[in-house]
Amino acid sequence: MRLERHLNPAYFDALLEARVIDASDARQDPRTRDFKDGYLSTLGIHSMLDAPVFDVGWLSGVICLEALQHRSWTLPEISLATAIADTISLINTYEAWCQSQQQLDYITHFDRLTGLPNMVSIHERLHRLACEQEAFALFWLDLDRLKTINHGIGQLEGDQVIVEIANRLRNLSLPGKDRIARTGGDEFILLVRQPTDTDQLQDLATYLLDCVRQPIQLHGQVDIASDPAGLRDQEVSVSASVGICLYPAHGKDPASLLKHAEAAMYHAKECGRGQVQFFNSSLNDDARSSFLLEAQLRSAIRNGELDVHYQPIIRTSDGAIHQLEALVRWDHPEHGMLQPAHFLELARSVGLMAELGSAVLHRACQHLRQAEHAGVVLPRVTVNLAPEQLLDPRLPEHFKAIYTSHGISGDNFDFELTEDVITGDSEVLQSVLRRLVSQGARLSIDDFGTGYSSLARLKQLPFDKLKIDCSFIQDIPDDADDCAITLSILGLAHGLDLAVVAEGVETQEHEQWLTDRGCDYLQGYFYSKPVPMQSLLRDLARRAG
Repeated sequence: MRLERHLNPAYFDALLEARVIDASDARQDPRTRDFKDGYLSTLGIHSMLDAPVFDVGWLSGVICLEALQHRSWTLPEISLATAIADTISLINTYEAWCQSQQQLDYITHFDRLTGLPNMVSIHERLHRLACEQEAFALFWLDLDRLKTINHGIGQLEGDQVIVEIANRLRNLSLPGKDRIARTGGDEFILLVRQPTDTDQLQDLATYLLDCVRQPIQLHGQVDIASDPAGLRDQEVSVSASVGICLYPAHGKDPASLLKHAEAAMYHAKECGRGQVQFFNSSLNDDARSSFLLEAQLRSAIRNGELDVHYQPIIRTSDGAIHQLEALVRWDHPEHGMLQPAHFLELARSVGLMAELGSAVLHRACQHLRQAEHAGVVLPRVTVNLAPEQLLDPRLPEHFKAIYTSHGISGDNFDFELTEDVITGDSEVLQSVLRRLVSQGARLSIDDFGTGYSSLARLKQLPFDKLKIDCSFIQDIPDDADDCAITLSILGLAHGLDLAVVAEGVETQEHEQWLTDRGCDYLQGYFYSKPVPMQSLLRDLARRAG
């Protein structure tokens, strides 16, 4: 018989409160008389003895003794029924505890997305293998393009890539394969026991990279109106960078082995991605140098020690300085004046690009005020924006606060962003750009021709200028392909009512050819290298005189 609490409240309340119901006259007992017509009288039952059974605190059943004649239940009978019910409840609780422990162990040791062992599991496995003192190799594999897929296609599609790569690695048949794990994000670890030599490991790594490179078919949800099937199939390919370290040659404990394998992987990325690198001791020295440089860069940003140099942008119609591009410099106490190539990648890798960008804008504002006090009117200043800045919806308000703190108006600035930044349809990006423009700024696309921006997005966003990448300028007018590309960009830009700046102008031939083809502005060493503010002020004062 199935009982419902809302139909038999007195019975359930008694079970929960007294933990036993001893009804000698069950047909008249207020706790059980509701069962009279449908159950007790039908079966000829006069007396009941019920003890509750629990499952992790929830009432799940009863141990029920019944008599076909009037019966007064004795203490031994009540004790027996209660003991049986309590024993079953205890078994239920123990089984639930075991199940929860299994679930906890799974969560602790396995990755939820892929089902592969996680970092906790790999630590334990490394410790056990090290205790066995048997040679093994640790491969640290990092996917090279996952962020691009997440930003350009979507997070769900990025997860599909991770799951597919995990399945491929799981199903690999490799000599000595011991354990495959996902350590987080787009990184995996492979343990190989008893490797014979480095050539064998190199071959295994090459096989891994080939496996990863195979095309992956993605399935993404799209608008039903554009695709009646509601699905979009898209094929993507990813590469990977692999670092390898050996036990015991490169470390004798899990922490050292993982650190060295990761260092080798990062070295592989620096060598061009899709590469394999073995750990060597010099990587530790490089890592220490990089760590020191990172600490020094953080200090330089925090203490306002970065400087800005300026390169003029020349108007072709009259040869006047139209704008100044602000280019960050770091006067390092040991290495001297460092250009961005020496520290921008470091800043990007450790998440400092937003802070660095703010430091540049602060210094540019200070220079504008310095010029004002010197009686020199500066043209508009162009500042480069990093993708990390543009993904922050609070950027316009942050910049406005910087302007205000220096008593500067936003219409003193142009902002440049690279073409790759606008390849997505981010509403955040569109909102940020439009609010920057509403504060008086203008927008330019830097390095145009090297990315993959769509003309539709170019038309929708509030740009007023394109900068042709210097790689197309350096060989004109001798290279027919570069000339054709440059003419195409000029035609495209002017057709969209956008002005054009040519970067990398270094010769009179460059200047003459570009001017004759209608390029609006020119920038390069032919006119000036980037110079500090004091030199710029002297030059502007000389021009004015």
